[in-house]
Amino acid sequence: MNNQKSLSVLVTGAAGFIGSHVAEHCLKLGFQVVATDDLSGGFLANVPDGCEFIQGDLRDPVFVASLWDGRHFDTIYHLGAYAAEGLSHFVRRFNYETNLVASINLINQAVNHAASCFVFTSSIAVYGAGQTPMSEDMTPKPEDPYGISKYAVELDLAAAHEMFGLDFVIFRPHNVYGERQNIADKYRNVIGIFMNQVLQDLPMSVFGDGLQTRAFSHVDDVAPIIARAPLVPAARNQVFNVGADTAYSVKELAEEIARAFAVPCQLRHLEARQEVVHAFSNHAKVQRVFSPPPAVTLRDGLRRMAQWVRSQGPATPVRFEDIEVLKNLPQSWRP
Repeated sequence: MNNQKSLSVLVTGAAGFIGSHVAEHCLKLGFQVVATDDLSGGFLANVPDGCEFIQGDLRDPVFVASLWDGRHFDTIYHLGAYAAEGLSHFVRRFNYETNLVASINLINQAVNHAASCFVFTSSIAVYGAGQTPMSEDMTPKPEDPYGISKYAVELDLAAAHEMFGLDFVIFRPHNVYGERQNIADKYRNVIGIFMNQVLQDLPMSVFGDGLQTRAFSHVDDVAPIIARAPLVPAARNQVFNVGADTAYSVKELAEEIARAFAVPCQLRHLEARQEVVHAFSNHAKVQRVFSPPPAVTLRDGLRRMAQWVRSQGPATPVRFEDIEVLKNLPQSWRP
C-alpha cells in the first residue's frame, strides 16, 4: 500500500453533496485530489480548494478516458449519480445511463490503468422492502430502477475483482443530509425539500400519512469513513452499510425541522407514492472495521443544516424536464 501522503485519487460527483465532503476529507488525509462533476446537480462552489477540477459527463467514455491523460489514480471514489429512487421509475433510461453505464466507464478505465482500489457509494435501495434492519448478509432485492442500477454496479465490481484483481469497497449510505445539500431538487432529499419549504413559509409536503420511517444520516457520519476506505485493509472487497441507527417517521422529521427553524409544524399531505415504507440498517460491520466516533444526533444535525440553509436562502425547485414514463407519475411531479 502506498503511503497515504502520496495517494493520487479521483473523486466523481465532487461538486455535489456527499462527493464534495469526501473530496474535502481526502485532502485532509493528504491525498492529491482530482475532482470531476458535470454540474447538473452540483455547484462549482462546493468543490473544495486544493482539488484539480475537471468538468465533464461520465456517461461519455471518451471524457472518462481523458481523465487518465497524464495522470494515474491509486483510488477512484465514485459518488457521481442521480439518487432519486421514486423518480427512477419514470426516467428509466436516464437512470441506467447515469448510474450504471457511467459507472462501467469508470471501472473500465480503473482496470486498464491498474488502479489499486475503487470506492463506490451504492445505496440501501438495493435491499428493497421488508428487510429491516438491513444487513450486508441479506440478499438484495431492489424494487426500483435506481436500486437495480446500484446493485448491478456492485455485481460488476465483484466480477472485475475476480477477473482483473481490482479491489473495491462498497458503501450503502441512506438518507444523508447536511450542509451543501441541493435543496432545489423536488424529487429527492426530503430534509432539503422540507427546509426549502419552511424558508418560503410553505407547509412541508408529505406523501401519504407520513408514517414511513427512515434513519437520517448526517454527512459527517458518512464522508470521513468513505474517504478513509482505501487505507483500511480489512475494508477491501467488502460491503458496508453506513449511516445513522435511529429511525424516525417522516412526520417526526417534519416536527424536528420545524423545531430547528423555531416555526410551527405545518404539513400538506399528498397522495401516497410507491416507495419502501420502512428503511433502516444495521451498522455493526462498519463500526467493527472503521471504529467511527459517536454519530451526530438528528436534532443537532438538523440545527447545523438549518443554519447553513438560512445563510443560503430559499431555492426555486428545479423540474426534471425529460420524464420518460407518465403512467402512475405522482400528480405533484407532472410537467
